[in-house]
Amino acid sequence: MDQSVAIQETLAEGEYCPQAVQGVLCEGDSRQSRLLGLVRYRLEHGSQEHALFLYTHRRMAITGDDVSLDQIVPVSRDFTLEEVSPDGELYILGSDVTIQLDTAELSLVFQLPFGSQTRMFLHEVARACPGFDPTTRDPEFLWLSRYRCAEPELELPTPRGCNSAPGTWPGYATIGGGGSNFDGLRPNGKGLPVDQSSRGQDQPESLQPRQNKSKSEITGMVRSSTITVSDKAHILSMQKFGLRDTIVKSHLVQKEEDYTYIQNFRFFVGTYNVNGQSPKECLRPWLSDGVQAPDVYCVGFQELDLSKEAFFFHDTPKEEEWFKAVSEGLHPDAKYAKVKLIRLVGIMLLLYVKQEHAAYVSEVEAETVGTGIMGRMGNKGGVAIRFQFHNTSICVVNSHLAAHIEEYERRNQDYKDICSRMQFCQLDPSRPPLTISKHDVILWLGDLNYRIEELDVEKVKKLIEEKDFQTLYAYDQLKIQVAAKTVFEASQRGELTFPAYLQGEKCRAPAWCDRILWKGKNITQLSYQSHMALKTSDHKPVSSVFNIGVRVVNDELYRKTLEEIVRSLDKMENANIPSVSLSKREFCFQNVKYMQLKVESFTIHNGQVPCHFEFINKPDEESYCKQWLNANPSRGFLLPDSDVEIELELFVNKTTATKLNSGEDKIEDILVLHLDRGKDYFLSVSGNYLPSCFGSPIHTLCYMREPILDLPLETISELVSNIDFSCLMSPKIKTIVLLLCSLLQEDLFQQPGLRSEFEHVRDCLDTGMIDNLSASNHSVAEALLLFLESLPEPVICYSAYHNCLECSGNYTASKQVISTLPTFYKNVFHYLMAFLQELLKNSAKNHLDENILASIFGSLLLRNPAGHQKLDMTEKKKAQEFIHQFLCNPL
Repeated sequence: MDQSVAIQETLAEGEYCPQAVQGVLCEGDSRQSRLLGLVRYRLEHGSQEHALFLYTHRRMAITGDDVSLDQIVPVSRDFTLEEVSPDGELYILGSDVTIQLDTAELSLVFQLPFGSQTRMFLHEVARACPGFDPTTRDPEFLWLSRYRCAEPELELPTPRGCNSAPGTWPGYATIGGGGSNFDGLRPNGKGLPVDQSSRGQDQPESLQPRQNKSKSEITGMVRSSTITVSDKAHILSMQKFGLRDTIVKSHLVQKEEDYTYIQNFRFFVGTYNVNGQSPKECLRPWLSDGVQAPDVYCVGFQELDLSKEAFFFHDTPKEEEWFKAVSEGLHPDAKYAKVKLIRLVGIMLLLYVKQEHAAYVSEVEAETVGTGIMGRMGNKGGVAIRFQFHNTSICVVNSHLAAHIEEYERRNQDYKDICSRMQFCQLDPSRPPLTISKHDVILWLGDLNYRIEELDVEKVKKLIEEKDFQTLYAYDQLKIQVAAKTVFEASQRGELTFPAYLQGEKCRAPAWCDRILWKGKNITQLSYQSHMALKTSDHKPVSSVFNIGVRVVNDELYRKTLEEIVRSLDKMENANIPSVSLSKREFCFQNVKYMQLKVESFTIHNGQVPCHFEFINKPDEESYCKQWLNANPSRGFLLPDSDVEIELELFVNKTTATKLNSGEDKIEDILVLHLDRGKDYFLSVSGNYLPSCFGSPIHTLCYMREPILDLPLETISELVSNIDFSCLMSPKIKTIVLLLCSLLQEDLFQQPGLRSEFEHVRDCLDTGMIDNLSASNHSVAEALLLFLESLPEPVICYSAYHNCLECSGNYTASKQVISTLPTFYKNVFHYLMAFLQELLKNSAKNHLDENILASIFGSLLLRNPAGHQKLDMTEKKKAQEFIHQFLCNPL
């Protein structure tokens, strides 16, 4: 998670935190958690100064309230930051990175988590170092004066974590120093790849109470640094990689086969749906089944924790339990280093490599995609880890798709959502994020939930007893969907030589729910099996072992190739101004609808000069385009006579719909495409938006007597601005609720609907043609939640928000707050509560309870008015308690 957002909320105007990382301050045997933030201040004359802000923090720093400023270290000329390692210690990927911070007055040692977040942080700090240039003015840090001690008698506190002999550990690599132009381009170099950095989300490991400091305590935190000129090599400004280095990298990619060779490595891939259980038996029969120790382990779990606490608050002790069980179950003939652990509610993925391979793993990123209700909840979805192994890019995906035999279309949609939304930041920030498909090797595992169809339970069991798996396989939903090219196109599946198995006690037919698939070249599946001996869950763990051919760099050939490229570049004439041609400059998006993606594309063709391109901001605007528009990629690099396709994506959501509905905004924009050292190109975007009840205020909908699409835009605008009235009820909410005809529907408000059905519900509401509506209860329920989320003013008005939180737990006071709402908001609230109470009367069949509904509707009906931020954990619980009262008591 990017915790710089929390730091930014604590800063003054003009101060900006581009990067932050959570680490541990080390002093002897003492270990204290700290959040380190690099803070930048832009001076009036255009130059910049930087300081390192150190915070105490809560486990997950989401807002400024979660952090408390501890001390500040200005990044002056005598500031150095070095990566250190004890003499003779093996470099193990996945272990903490130890860094030493030195100034003229203090020395601090920190342990930072392995991963791209740390790489990016160190990279940004290195860039911030002033370096040695006598012509450059010394930093003065006047902007830090507001943090300095106001009382002259107070002394600066003694630095904590001091090391009396800084720099005495051998094997250090200077972070802020210069170096060879080629070192950073080395594809598998050991040590810190300072030019290879991207955002990541290594999560903090321990929950610590927030320690609030008074203003007087904060004033003495600035560490003043003596501004003296030093001739140390490691404080020189780090080389900035530009156009030339980009060309070198591009040519290296093109000539990869000239300096690499294929070497096989053994990968173990395993998946296990543990049904919310804790580990009860040794996992070695699953993880160490083979004689030969794998080089790489990719181990995935589903349903790690089925509790409501895990679902809504994402914390679970079972993460540590299963991590320990896996670590103890790895092959005993080798030592392994953990590379990464990523979890989304109950979906967890672990990646290990042999210690001797650790130095050749780089660019590790991890991301999650929830596909549950409203497309976000993490009870279903996927997690992924991508990394570079030697010179081969690998992506491992663990997914848990929608359940129930008839929901294969929902599973297909989950798969497509994971593929489209799973994006990894690249090391080069000018390049667009990587998707799953952009990797050399893809390993996909998990509880895919595809079932066996058209056969009754007894027939399936008979075929299993006869071990006639081929006949059974013909009815496998995954096989059928792959053949129809709806999912996993071009992926490979191993032959199923193990039986499908029963799940639970619901009289379901046995099925091959847990699967492992792969895609890429030089991959051979050595085994594919289930492990029936493990009894912890109603599922059985599944494993597959692969030989995967990985491209390994020949050092001598690499240097030779690099030298040839550099020599050829030395001869290039780069004096010409770059120019490009665009296949299209005018784009018209017609009949744009709420939450319906529209895409227009065009091609940029480059001339004979390499160039960088980027969409830039227009004067006095904060972004290069309006919020409903996005260019993908928005920047990049073009070799001579090459092309790139740009997609303009238009998507209207809750943030942008209100102004488009009222006519305050229109589908009109001008994009400026800028060439580095070249001219600008202007692109025109136009179109029309179809107003929707989604994103319209409640009072506007109350006044409408016709479908919104039948009203002139001027009429809608007048209704939006009219607030002097009272009305009984919003017909749109009433219509959606009436459409939820089955109060007995299982998993209502917990299982997502189909996107196509949501669009149908939206169109029926906007056109008033309710009689034509045909959608499942799940889709209509999700439409209701999306509708409430899209309201610019929530059902419980912003003005009543704080009063509601204060009186949660006091039903009488809570009812009094609701009674103060405008009539139409109050009626909508009572109508919704009455409907939810009707649902609860049928809880035995629909499996809903007050806690689930309070959790879902609490954050939709009660929203923080301060910048429309998401609720923090305390506010979230109070909001749930407030709604809970109305579900359990007479209205």
